[in-house]
Amino acid sequence: MVDEFLNQDEIDALLSGGEDSGGGGGSSLSSDDMSILNEVAGIIASSASNVIGMLAGRDVSAIVTEQKEVPQSTFAGTVDGPKVFSYYMQLEGLDSMPAQLISGERCALALADLMMGGDAKELPAEANDLYLSAAQEGLSQLIGSALTSLSGLMAGARLSAASSSANLDDTGGWLPFPSDPPEMTIWVGKINLTVDGVEPFMLDMVLSSNNAAALAAKVRAAMAPPEPEQPAAAAAPAPAPQQRQPQQQAAPAPAPQAPMSVSLPPRPQGPPVDVRPVEFAQLGGSDFAGSPGNIDLIVDIPVRVTVELGRTRKTIGEVLALGPGSVVELNKMAGEPVDVLVNGKLIARGEVVVIDESFGIRVTEVVSRAERIRSMGV
Repeated sequence: MVDEFLNQDEIDALLSGGEDSGGGGGSSLSSDDMSILNEVAGIIASSASNVIGMLAGRDVSAIVTEQKEVPQSTFAGTVDGPKVFSYYMQLEGLDSMPAQLISGERCALALADLMMGGDAKELPAEANDLYLSAAQEGLSQLIGSALTSLSGLMAGARLSAASSSANLDDTGGWLPFPSDPPEMTIWVGKINLTVDGVEPFMLDMVLSSNNAAALAAKVRAAMAPPEPEQPAAAAAPAPAPQQRQPQQQAAPAPAPQAPMSVSLPPRPQGPPVDVRPVEFAQLGGSDFAGSPGNIDLIVDIPVRVTVELGRTRKTIGEVLALGPGSVVELNKMAGEPVDVLVNGKLIARGEVVVIDESFGIRVTEVVSRAERIRSMGV
């Protein structure tokens, strides 16, 4: 006898598949959607590596470690730390869909400290307004760079982040999208950030599953090749109905015509044409290399001559901290020859001298042609 009763698992499966929560709790992303969303997360990771590396002046690597769908009620428990730092925005150009970049409090503190010229090793116990503002600015530049790259993936669509805000909240009862039901599913792309000399931390990109599916659909539509226009086939005229014709005597076939002959006038006789192979003069390399050419035509053109004492690299925080009396250390040693640049290209080296009351340069070395070409980036 077949058991006609449903067990509890079957009942739950039917209920979850048949009910549709207001926030899209029953939405599920296809494998194609997940593949496209993984590409989007990779763009965000690349932007994070570039922007944070530029702001902090350090080597930064960012990789997508995982993407998944979870109920938003369980997401807060996956954040590292007792507090969650969230950067909320609405994506203009994508139907103003809400999105969030989320991390733990330690990640926000480290990011802010790096932006302000610190080493992210001695962090405050709690994030104050200064640190929150710095972290928000860093994530704002990160998402701006990511949307620019995503725009290229979407055939040049104009994308931007609007209505952005940053908050720090306790994880207890916190929801990424509080206006939607807790059981609504969200898509999470987890990015592992590793900054040189700093303990790695996680940054999460979060969208509702419905909006993640809509984003994947827009990217898929933008990447699809345009369908070639098929020319309309001309309608063939309908054959006329055959009518019974009275039998007639077949006309005799025409006799074949003889080919037509054309007589041309005789070609006038002229003197014979002299035809012989061309002879080229031998090219002499020494004459060309040694001739000054038209150098006299450009000798009066002015160029910019610059003397470079040295270079260095500073973070934005270090530059903002400069003031009267600050000392900037360069990459040249005392007594080392300085570079002489013409229109930004290395030409010679020399030593600094004083002529009357002005500085001057005594040229001690003219760089070789090979080194000059390397300085031009050729």
